[in-house]
Amino acid sequence: MTAHTWWLLVILTVAITALIYLINSRLRVHPFVALIVVTVATGLAAGEPVAKLIDSIEEGAGGTLGDVGVTLALGAMLGRLLSDSGATDAIARGLVERADTRRLPWLVGAVAFVIGIPMFFEVGLIVLLPLIFSVARRLEDQGGTKGSPYVLLGVPAIASLSTLHGMLPPHPGPLTAMTGLHADLGLTLVVGVVCAIPTVILAGPVYARWIAPRLPEVRPDAELVAQFTGTGQGSAAPSSGPGAQSRTDAGPRSGVSVGLAVAAVLVPVALMLLRTLAETLLDESSGLRAGLAFAGEPLVAMLAGVLFALGVTIIGGGRSGEETHASLTNSLKSIAAILLIIGGGGAFKQVLQDSGIGDAIASAAEGAHINVIVLGWLIALLLSLTTGSATVGIVSATGIVAPLIGGGGGLEASLLVVAIGAGSLGLNYVNHAGFWLVKESFGMDLAQAARTQTVVQTLVSVLGLLMALLLSVFV
Repeated sequence: MTAHTWWLLVILTVAITALIYLINSRLRVHPFVALIVVTVATGLAAGEPVAKLIDSIEEGAGGTLGDVGVTLALGAMLGRLLSDSGATDAIARGLVERADTRRLPWLVGAVAFVIGIPMFFEVGLIVLLPLIFSVARRLEDQGGTKGSPYVLLGVPAIASLSTLHGMLPPHPGPLTAMTGLHADLGLTLVVGVVCAIPTVILAGPVYARWIAPRLPEVRPDAELVAQFTGTGQGSAAPSSGPGAQSRTDAGPRSGVSVGLAVAAVLVPVALMLLRTLAETLLDESSGLRAGLAFAGEPLVAMLAGVLFALGVTIIGGGRSGEETHASLTNSLKSIAAILLIIGGGGAFKQVLQDSGIGDAIASAAEGAHINVIVLGWLIALLLSLTTGSATVGIVSATGIVAPLIGGGGGLEASLLVVAIGAGSLGLNYVNHAGFWLVKESFGMDLAQAARTQTVVQTLVSVLGLLMALLLSVFV
């Protein structure tokens, strides 16, 4: 490696160290402020022109909030409406009544596996948070759970969503890798599912059972729990704004059926799944494909879910328009800090990418003489770490290793798609928007978030690689 490559690696190491120090030191700098300070310092140290640095920060923050922020806001509204109507409580009650504590992490993981087929990681987690919080709160009420019930149920969801996001088409990263490597869609899906199932089991319910007792203090902010579960447990629920009311009841809001509750949750999932099927099966010139593709856009699908939940809340829940307006207003207050932090993480990611750190890592990894599956995994891992984007890691790694397999196709190409996707998931840390979403949503500190989000996704990454290598014996 050149001296400049080493210098960029040193900058990256110092930047991450400084970020951790600012957040955890006695200064207790707010994560958003710390992210912006470190982002500016990193860009200047890496030699990025000042004018370009500002553009990178604005592009990174704006792009991330455009991708995640609006959807997160709609997801917060959807979660609040579902809790107001009693929908999430009905689902949680149904799960708790039909399964013992040992089975619940498996059920949540299975639900997340289905929801994660058409949804990005962040969107899927947003949709699942009301369900996770509602079931976890009921476990708290029952007692007897070792450790944090929020970790016990959150980890399987994280494992399922991240595995599908990185390793299986039709998510954009794996689909891009599949196209670049000329892999067969059907074979890649089969290989991906074979690799994904044991990966999700070990990184999800199995790891959750081990880590939950070691993080007993993890509990989301009481206001956020109240918002998603319709209770005032832990602290007073939001009461500001016209028509706001006390939310102190611990039971269901109304007689909303479990079937209607499930339908409310699955509206955005169904629309995104229909989009996936349309893009896979229908001709590009088809008007039906265009319509389903629009309806399945995360923003549009979440909006449809909000509108459906509005009907459930007002009609099925018997709430007035004034009360519903106050609920929606209060739902946004609890995620304001999360939105800022996610935007800061996006700015950090973009500066790392524009400063050339990702390219330097790719050049160094390309010169290594190792197995092509391991090489693809490693390049995607390092690029995802340095740029904060799994998609960037996948796209760049695909371009680097594609010439190494000739014309592509066959089982080797499909295994390489899975390995590259798995690599893009590992070491998910402070420059990833998903890391901050998990940290802030579950009320964790950096160490706790690293032991859940970072470790889970790294387990998914390593297990995905091992499964691909195991199957490569048959190539």
